[in-house]
Amino acid sequence: MVGTFPRLPHRVHPGRLLILPLLVFLFLGLAQANEPSRLQAAAPARAEDAPLPPKFKDGGKNEEPAKTKDTVKAALPAAVTKAVPESVADLKAIQEHVKRIIARATPAVVCVRIGAGSGSGVIVSADGYVLTAGHVSGEPGRSAVLIMPDGRQVKAKSLGCNKAIDSGMLKITEEGKWPFVEMGKSADLKKGQWCLTIGHPGGFKPGRTPVVRLGRVLKVTDSIVQTDCTLVGGDSGGPLFDMDGKVIGIHSRIGGTIVDNIHVPVDTYTETWDRLVKGESWGSLFGGRPTNAPFMGVEIDRDADGVKIARVVEDSPAEKAGLKADDMLLEFDGVKLGSPDDLTVQIGKKRSTTRCRSRSSGARKC
Repeated sequence: MVGTFPRLPHRVHPGRLLILPLLVFLFLGLAQANEPSRLQAAAPARAEDAPLPPKFKDGGKNEEPAKTKDTVKAALPAAVTKAVPESVADLKAIQEHVKRIIARATPAVVCVRIGAGSGSGVIVSADGYVLTAGHVSGEPGRSAVLIMPDGRQVKAKSLGCNKAIDSGMLKITEEGKWPFVEMGKSADLKKGQWCLTIGHPGGFKPGRTPVVRLGRVLKVTDSIVQTDCTLVGGDSGGPLFDMDGKVIGIHSRIGGTIVDNIHVPVDTYTETWDRLVKGESWGSLFGGRPTNAPFMGVEIDRDADGVKIARVVEDSPAEKAGLKADDMLLEFDGVKLGSPDDLTVQIGKKRSTTRCRSRSSGARKC
């Protein structure tokens, strides 16, 4: 769940990984804001094969997951270290490498359902600790349902969250050893570095594997990682991976253009791990400061007709304006809304105190 929502990714038939057209499109500089290149790929169920850092022995069991035939531990292909691929062979090398990352990472990516809201998350320990966005997990102690890529549902509960940076954590409450991925270091990221996102845009869809998008790191600070990996509603809380297959960020929020994709740096989870595990909640929404992107704070139900609110983010502009789940948004600043995409466009044009009208609640400033 994120503040605003661009168009849903174009559907790609499961099993086809269309990286070559995507990369050619990016390199030619032809990607348009109204037609962003997107990628979806299917992957078999495999578990990550690298241990978690020793730091997590107290809060999460540092166990070795089962070994797999396909790993991403081999040296990176030269193609992913170049500023721009120089040949078709380079493009094919990137494609094959991304396939290996997806095969290993996908089993640990989950859809998170708490109340009427739906987001994403990623398992980072064999005993079921899950990283997500703070606005997805919400306050500590909430009951959650996690949907595995194969559709299996498991119970979980929310732990701590840092509202100032939008980090959150969940814990699977059912017994078992879970597929998980390794956490990387966001402080080591460089501008232009390849990365990929996995998540459940629009929520879990039976028969559709988690959606994958390939892109580049655009900006890195202590509080955000910005990429051109397009995010939409339902992606929030999902993982951002580097080309080693390690988690380097968690999807947080977006703005009005396809390059306004903000992720929580994974280093903050490492630094505040104990507090999150203990169920502490601290900070105010994004530090109480304006962000680079307009933010409304609603998740839209894309299965409904019109623009229906599925969930309102706590302490967001939408909540303060009185908007509630199941409200139908009819207008935004005098412009009629027919679809979630209409709302995306209008929010991207505004900065603050814009008037919208909902069916159940009348006119409100949001």
